[in-house]
Amino acid sequence: MRHIQIIHNVQQSLLAMQDLSYRDFQVKLMPTVDKETVIGVRTPQLRSFAKAFGKTAGAGEFLAQLPHTYYEENNLHGMLLGQIRDYPEAITELNRFLPFVDNWATCDLLALPVLGKHLDRLIPEIDRWLTSDHTYTVRFAIGLLMRYYLEDAFRPEYSDRVLRVCSEEYYINMMRAWYFATALAKQYDAILPCLTEHRLDVWTHNKTIQKAIESYRITPEQKAFLRTLRVKKNA
Repeated sequence: MRHIQIIHNVQQSLLAMQDLSYRDFQVKLMPTVDKETVIGVRTPQLRSFAKAFGKTAGAGEFLAQLPHTYYEENNLHGMLLGQIRDYPEAITELNRFLPFVDNWATCDLLALPVLGKHLDRLIPEIDRWLTSDHTYTVRFAIGLLMRYYLEDAFRPEYSDRVLRVCSEEYYINMMRAWYFATALAKQYDAILPCLTEHRLDVWTHNKTIQKAIESYRITPEQKAFLRTLRVKKNA
């Protein structure tokens, strides 16, 4: 059948770009991913392939086939979603794909420019994704709030949404910390009470401070004050 041939052709193209040393490097960063599913394709090469493949009739048939076998196929899928220009189609395809995202790298690679053009319409989708039982769907939603809603579109209630996320998942709480560290850089006065009033769990609180202190966008004076807000784990 045609779709089987398309998948085979894609896999062969990916295997032709394989870099085993890069694969070994990647798998060390992704403990949730089976090494046997990682081919080892460098991101610039994969982006070039996605750009060309996205212009072919086979791209749609590839997107229709889930789940994929390889990590790089999932990344290719995400890159193809980034080429969608119709907002409702983008949301439909995201809802199909997100349950199959099984690692932080594929999750964070997902970037659909069309979403940024419909911020009011996107918030209800983000709210729904934030309540998902799936780790990387929640992480993706927090990433959208960080990407699109910390500058002109910022509202305090958006950060409250991230505060309300309650999880013991490392990859969710790491994204929460990343969100609040970035928010401190862009909306310092509005976000600081989240730390001074201890609205976060201790781990995310301290990780937020660590990441903020590492940021060049935080002033030396702000960093000095943030250091005083660290909480001992047994506090």
